[in-house]
Amino acid sequence: MDETLTTPAASAPAAPSTLKKGSLVRVCQVAYLGSTEAGASDPEPPQYIFEGPGEILALKGDYAQLRWRRPVPDVWLRLDQLEAC
Repeated sequence: MDETLTTPAASAPAAPSTLKKGSLVRVCQVAYLGSTEAGASDPEPPQYIFEGPGEILALKGDYAQLRWRRPVPDVWLRLDQLEAC
C-alpha cells in the first residue's frame, strides 16, 4: 500500500509577493543583471540599488516604482527583481 502523503504547504501554489507600497527593498543582483531593465540602463549599474533601501511608491501589475534615498530619479522594476531589506 504505497500512498503518497502531501502536505497542504507542498500542494499550495506559491505565496503572493509580500512586497507592498511602503516596503523597503533592494534589487537582487542575479535577477537584475541580464534583464531587459538592465539592458536599457547604464552598462554598470549603481551599487546603491543592490545595497538598498529603496522604498516602493506604487505597484502596477508585476512592476514597482522605487525611490532611493539619493537625489536620483524614481525607477520601475519588476517585482521578481526585488527583495525585502
